[in-house]
Amino acid sequence: MAGPRVVIIGAGVVGAALADEISARGWTEVTVVDQGPLPATGGSSSHAPGLVFQTNPSKTMTELARYTVEKFRSLDVDGEPCFLQVGGLEVATSPERLAELHRRHGWITAWGIESRLLSPDECVARHPLVDRDRVFGGLLVPTDGLAKAVLAVEAQIRRAAERGVRFLARHEVLDIRQSAGRVTGVVTDRGEIPADVVVCCAGIWGPKIARMAGMNLPLTPLAHQLAWTGPIPALKGQTEEAVRPILRHQDADLYYRDRFDGLGIGSYGHRPMPVSADDILSVDEAEQMPSVLKFTEDDFADAWTETQSLLPATREAEIEEGINGLFSFTTDGFPLLGESPDVKGFWVAEAVWVTHSAGVGRAVAEWLVDGHCSSFDLHECDVNRFEPHQLSPEYVLARDCQNFVEVYDILHPLQPSGKPRPIRTSPFHTRQQEHGAFFLEANGWERPQWYETNADLVEGRSIPTPNDWAARYWSPIVGAEAQATRERVALYDMTALKRLEVSGPGAADFLEGLVTGKVAKSVGSVTYTLLLDHDGGIRSDITVARLAPDRFQIGANGNLDLHWFTRHLPADGRVQVRDITAGTCCVGLWGPLARDVLQPLTDADFSADGLKYFRARHAYIGSVPVTAMRLSYVGELGWELYTTADQGRKLWDTLWAAAEPLGGIVAGRGAFNSLRLEKGYRSFGTDMTYEHDPYEAGVGFAVKPDKGEFIGRSALERRRADVRRRLSCLTVDDPRAVVMGKEPVYDGERAVGYVTSAAYGYTIGKGIAYAWLPAELAVPGTTVHIGYFDRRVEAVVAEEPLFDPTMSRLRG
Repeated sequence: MAGPRVVIIGAGVVGAALADEISARGWTEVTVVDQGPLPATGGSSSHAPGLVFQTNPSKTMTELARYTVEKFRSLDVDGEPCFLQVGGLEVATSPERLAELHRRHGWITAWGIESRLLSPDECVARHPLVDRDRVFGGLLVPTDGLAKAVLAVEAQIRRAAERGVRFLARHEVLDIRQSAGRVTGVVTDRGEIPADVVVCCAGIWGPKIARMAGMNLPLTPLAHQLAWTGPIPALKGQTEEAVRPILRHQDADLYYRDRFDGLGIGSYGHRPMPVSADDILSVDEAEQMPSVLKFTEDDFADAWTETQSLLPATREAEIEEGINGLFSFTTDGFPLLGESPDVKGFWVAEAVWVTHSAGVGRAVAEWLVDGHCSSFDLHECDVNRFEPHQLSPEYVLARDCQNFVEVYDILHPLQPSGKPRPIRTSPFHTRQQEHGAFFLEANGWERPQWYETNADLVEGRSIPTPNDWAARYWSPIVGAEAQATRERVALYDMTALKRLEVSGPGAADFLEGLVTGKVAKSVGSVTYTLLLDHDGGIRSDITVARLAPDRFQIGANGNLDLHWFTRHLPADGRVQVRDITAGTCCVGLWGPLARDVLQPLTDADFSADGLKYFRARHAYIGSVPVTAMRLSYVGELGWELYTTADQGRKLWDTLWAAAEPLGGIVAGRGAFNSLRLEKGYRSFGTDMTYEHDPYEAGVGFAVKPDKGEFIGRSALERRRADVRRRLSCLTVDDPRAVVMGKEPVYDGERAVGYVTSAAYGYTIGKGIAYAWLPAELAVPGTTVHIGYFDRRVEAVVAEEPLFDPTMSRLRG
């Protein structure tokens, strides 16, 4: 098949990889345009130092890098290799960094890539320029190395060209043609190219190109310093380009690579230097290349001093040349992949560094040709993941610069982002401040983790203190709030939960075609169900409440759910989808005394029979109109109570006035997470993602295969009979051994899986960790070990749920 007419904008490492991958899948009506010459087009690929470190806290990013390594190793240009697999070494010059290297070793092991922790002597043996007295240890990944980016571009161009792909150098893109909401072509300074699909792989020019299609791309080009030394006497006679591992000194924001008898030195330790995509010079205007700015020596002074300290041999050399090279940064550090929500056929593959380029090429090619990506879980990378405020110029610039500063920092999993903050506050925010809330951030919302006014609850309770790492962004109040919820009643702010409204005469049929459960039920029904992709993978888990014959409220996981619903809307206009989050709010009222708080405030019947489990109703709580849903993610009797934002504080005050005399409390997300893990409730994006199916993830009960056709149904039937891994509940007896997530799980000395969510269960008295394990090990009673920093934590596979298996408390 020739496929549709595709125009790829940009012939750097991403555009070349996509052209190669998509043509290998049979789409050959492909044209690649670039304003520069080939293969060195003048973008970031043309000056990139080429260091490929695969270690990343994201499983997806590591897998994209692994594929890039594997592919580049197989490529050459006239016998010259495109990848030098010299290994990657990260060294620690502080005890804190050494601990971090143990954590990074855990990630890379969890994701299935070989790595080794090295002693100081072993670090010097691998990289003799390193000062033995400066280092505490190191992490070696043998398969890391140097990508020869321009050669890789040329090799992939040649392969794609042999299949019929057309490459047009020195074609500047001036506009994206559109008609009736679809792309129709690309206008260049040498004429127009018809297109059914346009993919923007323009790198640092991405925001400028995307704007031609009406798309706001949250990307900032930032200058990053790269310098090259002259000959280093200690390296005299080195005739190979690279013999030592690529080296990272993250305590000082530095990296190093060989270049024959000299070194390349990269620094992230200088001030952020953002540049607007509109201000980047053209190929003809640039003195060297558009992505290379003048080297600012003053910004490099500290980097050079530190280099001479870590690598004493460089004291006998000088900096011969340097650049401030432009690279793409995003607000969360992930690439921007996918189709525009507004213009059909306009796709982006942006903010992709050489490290992940071939993997992204394959991912986007699969997505385009097959309609979904089967090789990688892309939920972290989808360009439609952002909330509207996250696309504002102020936010994008601030967060992109922050990510530049933090690129090598030791970041805690709960560490909140910096400025701009606060951005979104619920109607309860003032009341939460009065209770001494410690706020973290969720999708821009200020969300309490615990409340200082509950400090007196700690006295007399058994609240074990976790290890130092787990004790960050933690307080014993978290445990007290969890126990008090189970004992009495608590108010939880659930406003950060994404809420969508699906309405119209075709709403029920529309939803039935998208979800795995039966939702076209009686008014007042609430259904926990799943969204699947076409390959049967889980796209999200949601709740669907039927509030009227033609109106449903969706409890969603984020903007990707809104995008999924929107892109599948019928063309006849009989169904509408809108985000109602900002105009509404939600209080979770949960605990054994929840009914004692609520029933006196309303004439509506909130008895066990009056509003059954997983049912919804409209009611008045005092003077406040609410939508009450009887469900609970903490595993206790209670309701999610929704009202409009203007009446949110009144609802909070009404509930609090009734709860306080009964010993009720306000409680934060720390307690919530502990309680939901005791109950075994999954969290999409953490416990399960696109790569998992419902039967593996333990949510097969939400699939009703006999209900009729829905997206992913046929694929899921094929997967059901072959469950090779399972999301399993592990318990840990040692109260200090609380893990945080993403740690490897071992069966003996063999890494067999990884942790997803973890917390201490304050009402069951054990640590809890959910983990993906091979099906043969996911048997209650099986003992495994979790790799946590430099130790192994014994854990046992447990029956779930750990709390209230009969559901008597929820249904009471």
